[in-house]
Amino acid sequence: MQVLVVEDDRGVAETVRRTVVAQGWTAQLASNGIDGLHEATENRYDVIILDIMIPGLNGYEVVRQLRARGIWTPVLMLTAKDGDYDQADAFDLGADDYLVKPFSVVVLVARLRALARRGGPQRPTVLTAGDLTLDPAAHRCRRGEVEIELTPKEFAMLEYLMENAGNVVSKTDILREVWDPHYRGDVNVVEVYAGYLRKRIDIPFGRKAIETVRGVGYRLAADGG
Repeated sequence: MQVLVVEDDRGVAETVRRTVVAQGWTAQLASNGIDGLHEATENRYDVIILDIMIPGLNGYEVVRQLRARGIWTPVLMLTAKDGDYDQADAFDLGADDYLVKPFSVVVLVARLRALARRGGPQRPTVLTAGDLTLDPAAHRCRRGEVEIELTPKEFAMLEYLMENAGNVVSKTDILREVWDPHYRGDVNVVEVYAGYLRKRIDIPFGRKAIETVRGVGYRLAADGG
């Protein structure tokens, strides 16, 4: 198995390299995001181990660009960032697994074996509603030929609405699927983000794709509004 390790901490990189070699695998090291992206693009690897806080391009941007280029090599994020939102952002951008430093070498090897068995993920389906398209893998949204910039949370909410286009989804459903099953904050945050999305995908184009169903929730028009 060939493993690419993108890590700027020399001590961690060497530990990972030795761990990989001890399993009979080969390891290629890159100390910054630019070199890591180049290696992952130009050469074939079975798994990529990627730190988030690296110079050049951070790990989020590296995995985003890999997926945008149609490169589906499994990516394990290995990082000191242990927040829930850090992990959610990594998965939203296309990472396959996430391991927090300091890490167990035994667990690292088990995760790498699991990713190698699983292989590269299939490209997710591009969602469409009329001329509105959403590409979860490339993390891109368009109205016709116009690219629309969305925050990760806006993207996740629109993705859920488009997966259920033509059907009403409740605020509770949206909170559970887009925020967290145990979310205990203000439910009005859904209204706030519905407003944000309208300003992104509807108002500039004279559309009304996102409909409020009073007392129930929201519905995204199957024809894109």
